[in-house]
Amino acid sequence: MRTSEWIIAFFFTWTSVLALTLPISGAMRARALVANAVVLIVYILLLRLRSRVWVDYARDWVPQALMILAYKQTGWFAPAKHTNAFEHQWIVWDRLLLDTLHGRALIESAGAALPTLLELSYSFVYAVPPLTMAVLYALGLKKCSDMLLTIYLLGLFLCYAQFPFWPSEPPRTVFAGQDLPSVRTPVRDFNLWLVGNYGIHTSVFPSAHVSGAFAAAMALLYLAPQRRRVVVSYFAYSILVAIATVYGRYHYAVDAIGGFIIGTSACPLGIALAELAARVRRTAATMAARRPASRASYCAG
Repeated sequence: MRTSEWIIAFFFTWTSVLALTLPISGAMRARALVANAVVLIVYILLLRLRSRVWVDYARDWVPQALMILAYKQTGWFAPAKHTNAFEHQWIVWDRLLLDTLHGRALIESAGAALPTLLELSYSFVYAVPPLTMAVLYALGLKKCSDMLLTIYLLGLFLCYAQFPFWPSEPPRTVFAGQDLPSVRTPVRDFNLWLVGNYGIHTSVFPSAHVSGAFAAAMALLYLAPQRRRVVVSYFAYSILVAIATVYGRYHYAVDAIGGFIIGTSACPLGIALAELAARVRRTAATMAARRPASRASYCAG
């Protein structure tokens, strides 16, 4: 198994534990366990067929679909009712940034240009995983796909895994009509439609949007440091995403900070896990080479 596949295995094992222990409906519990069983079956098939060329590429792209499943599955663990205790603490910092320190006015000082760019950045987050894999292929680094997935999955799954422990709703709904952008754009309307119809109601902390963007940037910094324009573009984009989440009231500032910490930490953690996996494989190979031949093999000789 690849390192990224171990991360997938641990995450869906974790959600199986959550499904069995959290106070959710029997239907949601069954849905989560069945979905995780399907994931297990898919990977059993892929590993059995791993000698085929197309499977090597499939193992780069199947996790892209599982990211969506992981997000939706986390939504199945949403509490029946939110107390909004966290939100009333977090909003204080948002109002300091947006009102007291004039963050909103600064963003809107040039009209709709920057607000539109921020909303576009927020929309584009969903395309980051496949685009980054395509960038890696274009740079001739297909062999590094497992490391990219390892870092990116850590950035996402470390957020998703703790959502049930930070039950919260976004500021645009908890504080409806308050602290909103003064500029309304078609892109914002699209984003509001998207999160309104396809968002989850488990938690907003930490921001997986921010974490995923920074994890992708950190991965490219590690895998292609010589491609400075690409790396700088990714970091610039990640900063725009972080600002957009707070300005657009999709997240609180603490969500963005939490996402930044997890996203940037995913790279060194991913490197450490990959090195550990490599050592385990080398040890297993050495032990297999030293293992004495079986009686059957002697007889066959």
